[in-house]
Amino acid sequence: MKLQLRNFLSLLVFSLIVICAVYLFLTVVHLNLMLSEGIILTVVFSFISLITIFIFFRGQFRESQSQALHTLVSLSLKFLLELLLTIIWFIIAKKTSSGSVLMFFVLYLTFSLFSILNILKALKNKPL
Repeated sequence: MKLQLRNFLSLLVFSLIVICAVYLFLTVVHLNLMLSEGIILTVVFSFISLITIFIFFRGQFRESQSQALHTLVSLSLKFLLELLLTIIWFIIAKKTSSGSVLMFFVLYLTFSLFSILNILKALKNKPL
């Protein structure tokens, strides 16, 4: 439980840092992007990462077969939720400007790396 809380707090701090970085980037580089787009994407990616980390660490306290299943479920659910977000963002909301596409994929890579590095760090301490 302590490990989950520490990872959730680190995700919260990481999300706040990303929001500050998006704000600084948008004030320095004058693109036709709104800060609200960056905040919305950051919150949604944070929520997806939160779900991924929660499912993964829930499986860490079970037997080894269940650990592997929880790991696969968390990563596949992360992929599906981010695919759904991509469809909503680009097709339904029609955010297809080059700046919006760039911001989306930078945030996608940022939060994907955060989730995967947390999972790998936990697996380094306790393998499947």
